[in-house]
Amino acid sequence: MTMARSLSERNVLVTGATGAIGQAICSALVVEGARVVIHYGRNRAAAEALLAKIGGAGWCIGADLSEPAGATDLWDKAQALTGRLHGLVNNAGIRSEVAVDAPLDQWQAVWEREFRVNFLAAVDLTRAAILHFRAQGGGRIINMASRAGQRGYASNAMAYGASKAALINLTKSVAQSHGAEGITAVAIAPGWVRTEMAEAFIAQHGEAVALAGIPIGAMAEAAEIGELVAFALRPSQASLNGAVLDVNGGSYLR
Repeated sequence: MTMARSLSERNVLVTGATGAIGQAICSALVVEGARVVIHYGRNRAAAEALLAKIGGAGWCIGADLSEPAGATDLWDKAQALTGRLHGLVNNAGIRSEVAVDAPLDQWQAVWEREFRVNFLAAVDLTRAAILHFRAQGGGRIINMASRAGQRGYASNAMAYGASKAALINLTKSVAQSHGAEGITAVAIAPGWVRTEMAEAFIAQHGEAVALAGIPIGAMAEAAEIGELVAFALRPSQASLNGAVLDVNGGSYLR
């Protein structure tokens, strides 16, 4: 097995796969030989276009991760399609804004939805993955966290930062509790990545604000994240278990 095909015959579920980072992850996994389960929320056409782009090496499944049953339904369908899943990439995420002086119902709605999509859906998928991996001889979970989950975040987007911090803690708990079963977990914590979310922020606040404090003076590209996810999923990288990999251009140093 060459390093370039180190994920040959492995099936990996990628949530939020139709966004820029999700597409880059799927593309990088297929280059290394994996088959991907492409999760989408509403845009089936984008999922099917991605599947065609990667040469049909996978499947497309729709699921609404803002619904309590959505994540488990997604896993069950993915398992039924593949028979055996070897990896889970919890990449789906949203970033909403709400001011601390907003009406309480608006405040609570943003926090509840942010945690449902960014964290609780990943929790349910992680539970399903652990049970499946335990019965199948192991597997790996990659959680897409954020620089915001480590250093804190702006007041109007605290829900996003808090949900990503919870995802990092989940990663560490899985790593410590289930590593002995061959079930390992890694978190990836990007700073700004050039995606639609970043472009929306730039449109509102300006690119200089987004780039401020990044020593290399540039956002990460989605392809960088995809390559790192593929690397972290390689069977040879079991010792990364529990790691939080920073991809932020030096803007946050631990």
